[in-house]
Amino acid sequence: MILDQFNLAGKVAIVTGASTGLGQGMAYALAEAGASIVGVDYVEMPETQKEIESKGGKFLGIVANLLTIEPIDGIIEKTIETFGKVDILVNNAGIIRRTDAIDFSVKDWDDVMNINIKTVFFFSQAVARQFIKQGTGGKIISVASMLSFQGGIRVPSYTASKSAVMGVTRAMANEWAKYNINVNAIAPGYMATNNTAPLRADEERSKAILERIPAGRWGTPADVGGTAVFLASSAADYINGYTIAVDGGWLAR
Repeated sequence: MILDQFNLAGKVAIVTGASTGLGQGMAYALAEAGASIVGVDYVEMPETQKEIESKGGKFLGIVANLLTIEPIDGIIEKTIETFGKVDILVNNAGIIRRTDAIDFSVKDWDDVMNINIKTVFFFSQAVARQFIKQGTGGKIISVASMLSFQGGIRVPSYTASKSAVMGVTRAMANEWAKYNINVNAIAPGYMATNNTAPLRADEERSKAILERIPAGRWGTPADVGGTAVFLASSAADYINGYTIAVDGGWLAR
């Protein structure tokens, strides 16, 4: 049956930024589909762990600061030690800094670029090497953005990093498809998460954003869960290098 292709039972997924927001939502969805979850964040993830384990899922939490690439090898090693393999990587961890482009600092540029694209690439590279070693193929899913398609306002490093996510997703897919590795991305629209709290608090900006979204609401972490499960599953075996917008119709306007 077609629904069997979406079943992730026996799979192991690493999800970065799993303590809250989109990462947490995707971790929940992947776990409900049957995957064991390795959650990575710079803080403990008791809420994520409790929710997954309360429904019979398996969860390993790893606290690591992904502003540098140093923790990556250790995360993969701990995953292999605990679960014996890895099948799925979700590159979700990311940050945003808001300042007028004319005043933007080198530190804000470097911090955002380091976690949003440098870590994404090198984490993907490390997991791809593990996939090749296992001989099993695998799925890599990165979180892009509406600003992979648009310029944005007051977020130059975020726009640059998320445009790069879409580009490097294509590049990695081109090289790794021959190993049965699928590399794709999800571009969330305007989501009710920590990153958008300042926008939602700004009555004028929030109103303007909602007026532009055909669905008429901010998205939620649950809205990206199904797309993550799809891209992580065998139902998406012939999708390579694509960025799927989950945006309530924002780009259609």
